[in-house]
Amino acid sequence: MTSRREPRLADAAEIAAEQGLTPARISGLYTEAAENAAGVPFPEPVDKRGRARLWDHAEVAEWFADRPQARLLQHTPPARDPQDLLNAAEASRFLGYKNPNQVTTFVRDHPGYFPAPDVVEEMGTAERPYRRQLWRVQTLLDWMATRPGRGKHSGSKRAAPPLPEVPVDGDPDELLGASQAAALLGYKSVNSFSSSLSQGNLPLLTTTDDVSEQGRRRWTRRRILEQAAQRSRGR
Repeated sequence: MTSRREPRLADAAEIAAEQGLTPARISGLYTEAAENAAGVPFPEPVDKRGRARLWDHAEVAEWFADRPQARLLQHTPPARDPQDLLNAAEASRFLGYKNPNQVTTFVRDHPGYFPAPDVVEEMGTAERPYRRQLWRVQTLLDWMATRPGRGKHSGSKRAAPPLPEVPVDGDPDELLGASQAAALLGYKSVNSFSSSLSQGNLPLLTTTDDVSEQGRRRWTRRRILEQAAQRSRGR
């Protein structure tokens, strides 16, 4: 007797990272009942928890395997000096996104997915300061060549970096970033953590305790552990 395979579940953030899309686009493919080249609609979620959805990873991978290459994977960026610096809107257009705020969204909502800026300029006035983030063309080209999802078509695939080991009994007031928060909360990746946070599943972390000079959100270990305890009780 053959035992039934237990599916490996994946959320929109994990699928998006592998396919070079955004979590919102993955959700859109489902709600639009989008079809692949074989006329098969996007798979139904295996598990629905409020706004969060989990899919059978193998089913989704098979669906994408029979889908024409995405427009972004066919995009050829314009010729530029590799050392040219581009702001977020310019970088979005250079990478082929129609939305000029796409890079800003990546940096704000999906820490670790997009490269950190090469240059951060302090702008504005003392009363109304702000930072301008700039990326070198070469940095963007490197990301295009290795971003999750692109390797699927070229025969190579870059694994997501492992989450760090974070002690539970450290300084409760120490400020931790998204990757450390993801590890303490039991997520498999930063993207999964960011997706859950954006969907409102981590209410205690909606407000940050600090923001780094690079615009990275940070929370105290105490607050992250409180959220972990609340999350465990809700399961």
